[in-house]
Amino acid sequence: MLKVENLVTKFGSVVALDGVSLSAAESKITTVIGANGAGKSTLLRTISGLEHAASGSITWQGESILGLRAEEIVRRGIAHVPEGHAVISELTVAENIEMGSLFRRRKFKSDVAAAMDEMYQLFPRLHERRSQLAGTLSGGERQMLAISRALVSRPKLLLLDEPSLGLAPLVVEQIIDSVNQLCRTTGLTVLLVEQNANTALGVADHGVLLALGKVVADRPAAELKADASLRAAYLGY
Repeated sequence: MLKVENLVTKFGSVVALDGVSLSAAESKITTVIGANGAGKSTLLRTISGLEHAASGSITWQGESILGLRAEEIVRRGIAHVPEGHAVISELTVAENIEMGSLFRRRKFKSDVAAAMDEMYQLFPRLHERRSQLAGTLSGGERQMLAISRALVSRPKLLLLDEPSLGLAPLVVEQIIDSVNQLCRTTGLTVLLVEQNANTALGVADHGVLLALGKVVADRPAAELKADASLRAAYLGY
């Protein structure tokens, strides 16, 4: 289980996360929703070691990961897909995916090819374009590639930031369905950050609502989705 307690992250005098506490159960999808500026991406970046917490604790499978370098966190089985469909444009699809294997533990190095084949099965379109430069892909294909690059390390926990951003609804559905399938069949734990609350709560087991860096609701996803007063107050619909 991922457990975050009283987490505070600051940028100068600005408090981005203000005493955030939440947990993500193993083999489940937990979604963090909220408006722009709520602190969602900062939360993932702090968990993955890209931002430094001012105080609080983060534990994964009973071990503290607070203060570890990003690559050390990857080696503990945590992979982060940042927002923005970030890929290396000058490399091919296959080279991008292989980059995700750099921090695999030594005992898993021998099955990189098998892990890459699993990604091609998950997203067949990437197999068709495996020799193509990543910079020539569509937005949806780049997002599939970014997710594949994270998953090729065979993580136990996937931090997925705004996978629907700027994508057509059908592409979003395909990506979310693929992640959901992976979670249900392999036991992958997913912490999903989304501004599209309907999409996120429709697939998640549990939901956390952030507003201005604070947790204002922490409930089963179905309950959160059904709460019209919370949606109106914090999500604008």
